[in-house]
Order: sequence, then structure tokens, then C-alpha cells
Amino acid sequence: MQRKPQSWYAQSGVLAYLDEGEGKRIALVTSTKKSRWVIPKGIVENGMDPADSAAKEAFEEAGVVGKVGREAAGTYSYEKWGGTCVVEVFPLRIEDALDAWPESSVRDRRFVLPEEACRLLREPALKAIIRRMFDLR
Repeated sequence: MQRKPQSWYAQSGVLAYLDEGEGKRIALVTSTKKSRWVIPKGIVENGMDPADSAAKEAFEEAGVVGKVGREAAGTYSYEKWGGTCVVEVFPLRIEDALDAWPESSVRDRRFVLPEEACRLLREPALKAIIRRMFDLR
């Protein structure tokens, strides 16, 4: 696999969550091949800080908008494009979940309890961020 520009390996994503009567629920989306569940994330956009870029990914990939935290909840890494991508993860409290969004034709979206998110996601460091952020034991 051909390596990409170094800037592509610095990414940001969100733990977008609803805070409603039945407790907090996290928005997960499928990968574009619909082979697994992931959080909205992507390359930090030129001219944007990581938090704002992550909020943009939340809108594009999951159709959720809200208030993004300015401080990262943590980082995790994964292998892609022949290198290691490092993702800064920001909390985003969902204010609106759209019925249609830019990537709704290529991604599914689910709102799940934090415990279920930990079962569905692959990355151990991302699961640890969820456990800390949602005070799971």
C-alpha cells in the first residue's frame, strides 16, 4: 500500500452522544464497506483545528450536530495506508440527529449504550476512552 502524505495520519474523531432520559447513548456508524462499527473520524481538515474537524466528520458520517468539547478525551491509533493513524477523540453532545446526511447512503448509524459500544468497537484504546468518559467499570 502506498504511503499517504504525513498529514493524513493525524486524525480526529468524536464520541457523539445523546444525553436523554434513558441515559447516554453513543452514535456509531459503519465503515464505508459496512464491515464494522466505528466512530465518526477523519483527517484533520486544512485550516481547521482537530475539534472542529471532528465535528464536521460527525455531521458528514453520522448526521449528528451538537456542541463539541475543546479538550480531547484521549487518543487511539490504527494501521492504514501503510502507516499508523493517530486519532484525537473529542466528546460531542448531540443536539440534532438528521434523517438524511451526506454519507447516509454508504453508512448505517446506531445509538447504543456505552457498554454496547465497547462490545462493538475493535480498538482497545478507544474502548478505554469510552470507559473513562462514561465512568464504566
